[in-house]
Amino acid sequence: MAVDTPLLDPLPPATRRQQCGLMLSSLLIFSVGLLTLTGHRSQRSLPISPGVDHHRTPPARGVREGVSAKSSPGFVGEEERVSYNWTNAMFNWQRTAYHFQPQRNWMNDPDGPLYHKGWYHIFYQYNPDSAVWGNITWGHAVSRDLIHWLLLPLALVPDRWYDVNGVWTGSATRHPDGNIYMLYTGSTGNLTQVQNLAHPADPSDPLLLHWAKNPANPVLLPPPGIGPKDFRDPTTAWLGSDGLWRVAIGSRVEKLGLTLVYKTKDFLSYELLDHYLHSVPGTGMWECVDFFPVAVNGTKGLDTSAAGEGIKHVLKASLDDTKLDHFAVGTYDPVEDLWTPDDPKKDVGIGLKYDYGRYYASKTFYDQEKQRRILWGWINETDTEFDDLKKGWASLQTIPRTVVLDSRTGADLLQWPVEEIESLRLRSYCFEDVLVGPGSVVPLHIGSVTQLDIMAEFEVELISGKKTGEENSCDGGAVERSSLGPFGILALADASLSELTSVFFRPVQTTADAVTTYFCTDQTRSSLAPDVFKVVYGSSIPVVGDEKLQMRVLVDHSIVESFGQGGRRVISSRVYPTKAIYGDARLFLFNNATDANVKVKLKIWEMNSAFIRPYPLDQL
Repeated sequence: MAVDTPLLDPLPPATRRQQCGLMLSSLLIFSVGLLTLTGHRSQRSLPISPGVDHHRTPPARGVREGVSAKSSPGFVGEEERVSYNWTNAMFNWQRTAYHFQPQRNWMNDPDGPLYHKGWYHIFYQYNPDSAVWGNITWGHAVSRDLIHWLLLPLALVPDRWYDVNGVWTGSATRHPDGNIYMLYTGSTGNLTQVQNLAHPADPSDPLLLHWAKNPANPVLLPPPGIGPKDFRDPTTAWLGSDGLWRVAIGSRVEKLGLTLVYKTKDFLSYELLDHYLHSVPGTGMWECVDFFPVAVNGTKGLDTSAAGEGIKHVLKASLDDTKLDHFAVGTYDPVEDLWTPDDPKKDVGIGLKYDYGRYYASKTFYDQEKQRRILWGWINETDTEFDDLKKGWASLQTIPRTVVLDSRTGADLLQWPVEEIESLRLRSYCFEDVLVGPGSVVPLHIGSVTQLDIMAEFEVELISGKKTGEENSCDGGAVERSSLGPFGILALADASLSELTSVFFRPVQTTADAVTTYFCTDQTRSSLAPDVFKVVYGSSIPVVGDEKLQMRVLVDHSIVESFGQGGRRVISSRVYPTKAIYGDARLFLFNNATDANVKVKLKIWEMNSAFIRPYPLDQL
């Protein structure tokens, strides 16, 4: 919700900036009074918008057709709302510079990512006609480096009876013989979900420009006991020791979320296993299921068919009920085709999440070129459809992330932006041993702050006795003070701090010998506009041994991606400032602890644009 009281009092003149390579010998720290605000609560799913008559609000887009909501609850039926007075300059600023998005219109789930003959390919759910969900086709783009993308013509369109209501989510499987099998969900004229097969029309084409739908489609229909709208999103297939491929598909039986598994030899004829790969009561429909191996020790990714000693398997589901991507690490029995979570208390849907912010419908693929597993994820808008239609586009994809098992905890995944993003780094700035006292902020003058890659390390210095029994978390946001936190950065802030997005740690001294640390993003003051979601995201974060508190923050106009402790926790946020844009945006450090100093080390890069544009087909 919008809050009118400033987080901080007005600042005195800012400190000097230092270019990277120069030690910051001293910084004058300005102590300012922090006003305690109440009423901010952490949101794990979309909140209800105040001021909207929800009895009159129609269902979100996509629900009638049998997929998760593709418009924001409470932000449909915009003819009944008064939009903020956005200008074209504001809308233009919101468009990202180095995250993947098409030139116009609606985008959602990533589909069928793969590496082929020197090119990375991403397909994606796309509406070629509008900036809202509908008429779903597959867009297509290629890149040499996962960052600089070239847009290609549409790959698959809804032109058959088995996909007339949409070419929905699918996955690519690369056969050892070099053939590519693309399985995808189609929605029929009566809204039944079926699975279909497509092939490259010319497998020798590095760009895979043309695709052919198999004449045997649909290759799979909903089995008995599964609803016609509860059968979607086939995974990349994995090869068993019996020489047969396995494909997993998400589903449900009432509130039992589950994964079906089929065996196939040729991707045309299938046998349904008589048991689920896994299921979890009370979790509802599982969408966009993903299943892949990770090495217990090591930093390399594994082919999807890898199994055996020293390997765990990750099972992930996008939960229709929560609109979040949940995962668990466990053990796969390739003989019985059963997966068991290592910790039942952290099972799929009740434990860990890929991303604790705005993130959904993710998909991984194995990059055989660099032996790594790459994760894609969709981030949609949190403004109104009315505004999306005015600006002419909606949604983007995260920066692709590598995924490995966290060897220090054994239960978490480490997600990290692909190394190729470093090619966008421009001017850099270093700050050493910046001391930020309780109730203080430090302005960091570093030039433009709307496209940044920020690396920050924090050390906490207690200046009074320990206070045990505190029960703070992310819920109170950046303004709720406790003895050891919160502290972090204020991104996309204006000079008066009337707008800001806080990314912070909050250590909490739960007992004399135990500290629980939280990693959070507070959007409640990210915009003066009343018709955008402004919530607090976050989670507790394991801090192992002598680890220092570290964060990496990617700022790209209206998206802020934050990585805590090497990617052990990730939070993606969409923000829509009205004042903190272009040259009026600022960056700050802050410390809202009551009993601790914080010493900070930073390295910050301004980031270039990825110059995403159409492929010059006329030059082929």
